[in-house]
Amino acid sequence: MAKCAFLGLGVMGYPMAGHLMAQGHEVTVYNRTTAKAEAWAKEHGGKWASTPREAAMGADFVIACVGNDDDLRSVVLGEQGALSGMAEGAVFVDHTTVSAAVTRELYGEAKGAGVSFVDAPVSGGQAGAENGVLSIMCGADQAAYDSAEPIMQSYGRTVKRLGDSGAGQLTKMVNQICIAGLVQGLSEGLHFAEKAGLDIREVVDVIQGGAAGSWQMVNRHETMADDHFDHGFAVDWMRKDLGICLDTANENGASLPVTALIDQFYKDVQKLGGGRWDTSSLIKRLRALD
Repeated sequence: MAKCAFLGLGVMGYPMAGHLMAQGHEVTVYNRTTAKAEAWAKEHGGKWASTPREAAMGADFVIACVGNDDDLRSVVLGEQGALSGMAEGAVFVDHTTVSAAVTRELYGEAKGAGVSFVDAPVSGGQAGAENGVLSIMCGADQAAYDSAEPIMQSYGRTVKRLGDSGAGQLTKMVNQICIAGLVQGLSEGLHFAEKAGLDIREVVDVIQGGAAGSWQMVNRHETMADDHFDHGFAVDWMRKDLGICLDTANENGASLPVTALIDQFYKDVQKLGGGRWDTSSLIKRLRALD
């Protein structure tokens, strides 16, 4: 069993850290809001620290799941950052969805300190984190990945190395590009069904087992039918992720015309007050156009 630090206790990190404890690992958590760290420690029996550095001291693995590039830098670098407390030979595992550029930057900083760095963004949402069945896409040196893989299996059903540093984040971009197009297509299909006088639930019951079926269709059609979006992966976070995809496409020459359009559709949802709504709220934008 390993000594672990977990930085960031949002809707994903809180249950992920809990799975580590359930597997018998020794876990110390850090969260920007101390009350949440204290609550986690009380619930799971682990420890909490007041700074990333304090949490990381003596840890074999330091794991982060925070918000964006700046949040990640803030918990890794600086006098109170995790890197300043990590021992040589320790491994940093980052589950945040960030740019490949910041991943490579922090990989270099870690390497200079004798620490391994694994970029390991996740897919599966809050439910996947709570049930310990996340898909985890990794970029790392082979030895670092081999060391961290058993730890990530505590909350991951599919854990795979895709290449060297940055490959995990690039794979997550592929994931978000695919989801954006899929959710827009699903929204248009269900909106069409409504306008045609069909029952969404009955339609999905027929088509979900065919070529049109998807996780989004199975798990989101009922809440979409009910116009309920107070759950799931927030539009604000999706726009952050799509912004990373579009910036990277400008760098590598990929053409993402549909992704760019759907990013603007999500901007429309934000203007409706839906920044914290689930990404399936694209259908609400269509209803607002009626």
